[in-house]
Amino acid sequence: MVRVLNASWLETFTTLCDIGHFTRTADRLAMTQPGVSQHIRKLEQQVGQPLILREGKSFTLTPAGEELLSIGRARRTEERALRERMQRDDPLSGTVRIGCSGSFALRLYPHLIARMQEAPKLKMHLSAAPQARILADILAGTLDLGVVTAVPDMPRVQATPLSQEELCLVLPATFNAADLTLQKLDDLGFIAHPDGNAYADDLLGRNFDDYRGAEHLRLRSFINQIGQIPLPVAQGLGYTILPRSGVEGFAHRDALAVHTLPQRRFHDLWLIARKDRAAFARVAATADGILGLHSALAVPRPI
Repeated sequence: MVRVLNASWLETFTTLCDIGHFTRTADRLAMTQPGVSQHIRKLEQQVGQPLILREGKSFTLTPAGEELLSIGRARRTEERALRERMQRDDPLSGTVRIGCSGSFALRLYPHLIARMQEAPKLKMHLSAAPQARILADILAGTLDLGVVTAVPDMPRVQATPLSQEELCLVLPATFNAADLTLQKLDDLGFIAHPDGNAYADDLLGRNFDDYRGAEHLRLRSFINQIGQIPLPVAQGLGYTILPRSGVEGFAHRDALAVHTLPQRRFHDLWLIARKDRAAFARVAATADGILGLHSALAVPRPI
């Protein structure tokens, strides 16, 4: 079974069928006549069937040749359409698909809305997803841009530093955080979410000697909707741990308090794209816009 047709041989065959003459085909393709004949023979070997029947200086197509000619012409049409799309690649029109964490999406989306208002023909798709899914979708081409916390070691992917984001211990604004201990936090109760345990291990493990792992925290609630995670905290029902963007994007920010622990934790954020898609004008322009938000999105490390 033929899996991939040789593009060069197929183009020679298609041109031969269009012109109907070996010598003129060779001239059109800047080849020799024996070179044209060799391409046809190799294509027949790849297909496993004869494609033409020679009749003196002319030829007729076999049924297999007729089928292959339709494929060759369809491929030409597709390539021509692709070239036309590339030539009219417009930074202000088309669709850009972006993946990031839910908390980062809360801060990024308003800026994407502003960009769409400036460019009515531009469509923005923003998806909240875990890091591994973002990278897989970038490689598959179903995402154009992604925001991740680790540089992928993959030659097809380019990564650009975007910002640093602090991991925050989020408490009710009314909570007395003086002389904070792990027991006080346990008495309040943990508002968990899909990344909550990893965040707890990362931040609480650095600051409390008696921390034994997220599985030992007293769970008060669990929710997987990023915009709703701070809600029970704002109502005094528990504490949680989120990137700062997840706190700043909450509508009732004044009902929350971010408690700074002695050992602060920062995550580096990287803007990634598959190298071939990064050249698309709309993707490159959107990436430049996101990188331009560096000062607004970044949280400086303490000196």
